[in-house]
Amino acid sequence: MEYLAEFVGTAILILLGGGVVAGVTLAKSKANNGGWIVITLGWGMAVAMAVYVTGQYSGAHLNPAVTLALASTGDFELALVPGYIAAQMAGAFTGAVLVYLAYLPHWGETEDAETKLGVFSTIPAVRSIPANLLTEVIGTFLLVFGILGINANMNPIGEGDANLAALFGTGFAPLLVGLLVTAIGLSLGGPTGYAINPARDLGPRLAHLVLPIPGKGGSDWSYSWVPVVGPIVGGVLAAQVFGLLGFGG
Repeated sequence: MEYLAEFVGTAILILLGGGVVAGVTLAKSKANNGGWIVITLGWGMAVAMAVYVTGQYSGAHLNPAVTLALASTGDFELALVPGYIAAQMAGAFTGAVLVYLAYLPHWGETEDAETKLGVFSTIPAVRSIPANLLTEVIGTFLLVFGILGINANMNPIGEGDANLAALFGTGFAPLLVGLLVTAIGLSLGGPTGYAINPARDLGPRLAHLVLPIPGKGGSDWSYSWVPVVGPIVGGVLAAQVFGLLGFGG
C-alpha cells in the first residue's frame, strides 16, 4: 500500500504540476501566457492535493530527496527506500504521460522545442552548473526543513492543545506544504525552475525521451544530473541541520 500510494501521489503531483506548465506555455492553450505566478500556484496546489490523497497511506514523500533525508536521520526505514524511490519515479513518468495525452493537439501547434521540454523537466534560465546546483541545494534544503517544521507542529504543545494539533496536522499540514512549495517557486524558482525533487525532473524527462512528441528536440541529458544531485544533497543537509538544532524535539 505504501508503494502504491507513492506511485499514485507522485503521478497526481506531475499531472497537475506539469499540466499547469503545459497550460501556460503550449500554443493555443486557453491558459497560454498565464505567467509565473500561475505556474507556481499550480505546482503548490499539485503538491497539496497529492499529499491529501496519499498522506495517510505512505506519509506522502513523493520525492526521493524527502525519502533519503528522513532515512539519513533514522526516521524512515532504510529497507523501504528503494521501493519508495522506484514508485516515485514510476508515478512521475506516468503523470508526465498523462500530461502529454491531456494536451495532445497542442504539441504540434507549439513550434519551440525548449518549450515542450520545459513541460516535462526543468531548464536553467542561465546555464551555470555550479550555480544551478547550488540553487537546487538551497531550494530543497528549505523544502525539507519546512516540511519537518510543519510536521513538528502536529505534536501537542501542551495540555488541552491536542485537538488543535491534530487538526493542524491532518487538516492544514498538506495545504501548508503546498504553500511552502509555492513560496519556494516564487522566491527561488527563477534560476532553475525549482525541481527540488529528483523524481519530478527525471521521470518526466524520461517520458519526454520516449513519447512521440512532434519537433521535441533533445532531452538535455547533460543537465539532467543537476536536479537529481542538488535536491538529494539539500534534503539530507536539511534533515541533519534540523536535528542538530534540536527543532525536532
